[in-house]
Amino acid sequence: MHRRHFLQLAGATLAAGAAAACAPRANLRDAASGASNNNAPIDAAMFHAMRRYATTPFGRIAHVERGRGDAALFLHGAPLNGFQWRGAIERLAPYRRCVAPDFMGLGYSQIPQGQALAASDQAAMIVALLDALRIDQTDIVASDSGGAVAQLLAAHHPQRVRSLLLANCDVEPDSPPPKVEPAIAMARAGTLADATANWIVDSDNARATFGKAVYAFPDRLADETIATYATQLVSSPLRRAQYHAFHLALMPNPLAGIEATLKRSSVPVRIVWGMSDDIFKASDADYLDKLYPRSHGIRRVSEGKLFFPEEFPDVIAEEARRLWRIT
Repeated sequence: MHRRHFLQLAGATLAAGAAAACAPRANLRDAASGASNNNAPIDAAMFHAMRRYATTPFGRIAHVERGRGDAALFLHGAPLNGFQWRGAIERLAPYRRCVAPDFMGLGYSQIPQGQALAASDQAAMIVALLDALRIDQTDIVASDSGGAVAQLLAAHHPQRVRSLLLANCDVEPDSPPPKVEPAIAMARAGTLADATANWIVDSDNARATFGKAVYAFPDRLADETIATYATQLVSSPLRRAQYHAFHLALMPNPLAGIEATLKRSSVPVRIVWGMSDDIFKASDADYLDKLYPRSHGIRRVSEGKLFFPEEFPDVIAEEARRLWRIT
């Protein structure tokens, strides 16, 4: 399969973050020392300086934390990492202790060879991370494959979940969606990491292909954002193998059989859906709204594609505050 054809088809799993015009950099010395500057915008350099690692039975889990008080957990899509949520964290850190981890096999988390990477394993890792960070209960904000993990947490660890804010993501009848299957096939063939490595050396093509597939404004996709997402995925033979294994673990359906449990869920849920996404169906939002007994309805973002939460952080922050009853 030619690279351009692949990137057009596999937008659900091949994306990088959209960044607006670069803001002045925050004090990196404060970030590196763990100090929290809730007024400073988060760019790539600051995000890297803020990164910490929690030791868990699954390995060293990379995460960024900002703010104080009740916890809010931000679960990213594939093949992104916690950097996806930087804009929302900036806006919500005054109200919550915001924690953005990197899933196993993606981002900067360091896990041993052979670690299972299915959504259920990711959910177990998140529970271990919450334990390591001494977080008993958390609000969850999630999109894409992170939404699948969030739903597993709501189903099997409801006592840890205060609320769910779900953007375009897997649902039981649509997991994985058909447009992800080409990426899974490339992972099986061992070529997915090579295609991803090309993003770093050809950022213009990255913006014109996968960026166009999953962002409303792909021209705003900064080179440093592409590098923040892609570099670690292809940094070693082990990381390449784990990147492939993450995608292979998307099948079989990780949410099979979960519907009956979620129909009994008492977790408050709000759905925010990008209506220009052609990877997850618009009807998936309606499915979630009907599924959860305590759904607070759907906000539809007309321009939004798969990774719209990164481009529209004000929307995410507004809906989170409403769900959390913060005025």
